[in-house]
Amino acid sequence: MTGLAPWQQEAWRSLTAALQQQRLHHALLFAAPAGLGKRALVEALAAAALCGHPDAHGLACGACRACALVAAGSHPDLVRVGLELRDDGRPRTEITIEQMRVLAQRLALSSQFGGLQLALVDPADRLNASAANGLLKTLEEPASHTVIVLVADDASRLPATIRSRCQRVDLRPPAAAEALDWLRGQGVAPALAQEALAASLGNPGLALAWSKDASLPLRESCVQDLAALAAGRRSPLELAEQWAADRPAQRLWFAAVLARDEARRRADMTAPSLTTRAEIPKLAAWFGRANRARGLLLTTLRIDLLLLDLLRDWPQRDATPDRG
Repeated sequence: MTGLAPWQQEAWRSLTAALQQQRLHHALLFAAPAGLGKRALVEALAAAALCGHPDAHGLACGACRACALVAAGSHPDLVRVGLELRDDGRPRTEITIEQMRVLAQRLALSSQFGGLQLALVDPADRLNASAANGLLKTLEEPASHTVIVLVADDASRLPATIRSRCQRVDLRPPAAAEALDWLRGQGVAPALAQEALAASLGNPGLALAWSKDASLPLRESCVQDLAALAAGRRSPLELAEQWAADRPAQRLWFAAVLARDEARRRADMTAPSLTTRAEIPKLAAWFGRANRARGLLLTTLRIDLLLLDLLRDWPQRDATPDRG
């Protein structure tokens, strides 16, 4: 199907069937880690819902007036709510209650084209508490012929009261063979595809991006940093300052995956490792803490202190580690 990845097609068929039968839920929550293409799926759905002549697969025709307006970002029945710019030109870190009030007022109006009105809230997991309460009121009293679409990388950050009022659309990583085939189809060399897919925990979108930029060398740097930390050649404070200054979220991702892989290597006595076998429970706990720390990067906590607290607990060893 043109424009959609293989692992998106099941969700697409379900959505387009509901759209064609005019039973699309009034609130949809697209929840999946970044890299699985949920935003591409949302954009395809919005375009199809507003298109006058969708094709046999339910995709927008791309040629009608509605499609032209969607492409230009000026369709009157497509409302977008995201992170606005502050007075200093930098994006806000959260969606505000005022934005929810404006959205509610807008959705109270009739559709200008006489069909559906769609509101896309992205990233919905960055609603502050007041904005979430404001959105909840809108979800509790939905306007007719209106669909509110929430897009979230981490749906757990949304209040349960909002999640319960939405029909959830999940995307999950495909099987390894399907992901590798897709990556090769995107022009990624087989060996590089394997490495990137392992680093991304099977997420093909992240693997594709990381195969094209400097992310995989950064992963290797994290391996060396943690090996040096385990052997006492680097201090937690030194690493915390270094990581805080350069792509801390990505470093934490790689560190979490390395902790998981390290625990598995220690369970296999024949595999070279960064730490001792007795540290397996600590590594498992460290994996969870690193993932939670990535979420805390969005808060007002000092990044260097957050990283320092985590890196102090990386398991130590006496001997110089082998490369894992």
